[in-house]
Amino acid sequence: HYYITNNLRMLFYSFFKSLVGKDVIVELKNDLSICGTLHSVDQFLNIKLTDISVSDSDKYPHMLSVKNCFIRGSVVRYCHIPAEEVDPALLMDATRKEAQQNKQSTGA
Repeated sequence: HYYITNNLRMLFYSFFKSLVGKDVIVELKNDLSICGTLHSVDQFLNIKLTDISVSDSDKYPHMLSVKNCFIRGSVVRYCHIPAEEVDPALLMDATRKEAQQNKQSTGA
């Protein structure tokens, strides 16, 4: 189970690395949505954003003065990315390869 989870995480990690420099919206589990430019991502899917803004500044006024932020991967609910940055065929191919490797490694 760990092998599958770790490989899936690496698939997402590789995908997010390709989005560095792009504008994204990260929705957190506490309902805060942060818009910004993806600066970096690590293997734990922790995210660093630059030039940030929040969607509901009335609810989170303390975030108005924040320009850059680090977001722990475990608190992310969703990442909204521009549709033009996603290649569905490439993602499906990578997912198929991952599933095939998992099937071979588990002997299924």
